[in-house]
Amino acid sequence: MTATLRRLVPLGLLLALTASAVTACASSAADGPLVVVTTNILGDVVENVVGDQADVMVLMPRNADPHSFEISAPEAARVASADLVVSNGLGLEEGLGSTVEAARAESIPILEVGERVRPIEYGTGQSSGLLDPHIWTDPDRMREAVALVRDAVIEHVTGVDAQVIRDRSDDYSGQLEELTERMTSRFAGIPEERRTLVTNHHVFGYLAERFDFEVVGAVIPSGTTLASPSASDLSQLAATITSAKAPAIFVDSSQPNRLAEVLASEARLPVAVVSLFTESLGDVGSDAGTYIQMMDSNSLTISRSLAS
Repeated sequence: MTATLRRLVPLGLLLALTASAVTACASSAADGPLVVVTTNILGDVVENVVGDQADVMVLMPRNADPHSFEISAPEAARVASADLVVSNGLGLEEGLGSTVEAARAESIPILEVGERVRPIEYGTGQSSGLLDPHIWTDPDRMREAVALVRDAVIEHVTGVDAQVIRDRSDDYSGQLEELTERMTSRFAGIPEERRTLVTNHHVFGYLAERFDFEVVGAVIPSGTTLASPSASDLSQLAATITSAKAPAIFVDSSQPNRLAEVLASEARLPVAVVSLFTESLGDVGSDAGTYIQMMDSNSLTISRSLAS
């Protein structure tokens, strides 16, 4: 609408026309197929599989903590119109349990990826014996997730071109296979005695299993960032780090690293506190703007920190 026309149209009519246009756009978006994804890491995977075949709504903001983020009432309302909800599951999205269950109660198909990609148990700490939800640290399991997403979208999302979904899935699976090869090559340069991981909480169980690392311990001896370490936990871990001669403590970029720095100062060896993107994508264009970029960046950082 030109400036001249704006001057000729009464304000009330202009507002009505604007509201009508917004409503039409919203209606158009709502009329198309919708896939809702709980976490931004899975969101990136789903977007690579789905492309422009459906609208993908990712609930978790970038640079957020999957254990503690929550969503707004309008976002929760839109979940109710989804054709498919994709979640990590295994207790990761601690603030979204009621939202996912409400969708299930409305007979919306739910794909909980974690329980379908050979989950492992936490080995130590407060979460010992529970299933570990941090599946994405193993890119091979994420290839399995791609196949699960492909099949769920084709089965439940009306209007998508199944062959396009299959082609996109195959292409992205190939990219993940190449990611595994790059990570394997990088980690090959780390001596066996230095293949130890200390993190801010238990997040690298799958990476350790896949690439032959030993998880020495965690500042927060739990699978969730919502837990807290005791003084004895920190003292015991400091002794373990000293005994294992671990050269670094890896902390998530979205979490304060004060406790890790305190722990490093108590160890009898020089221990670096190194920041990684472990539980959330970073900003678009950053080293962790996509899942593949995040894993490439993390594997390079881990290799440089442990290799010598």
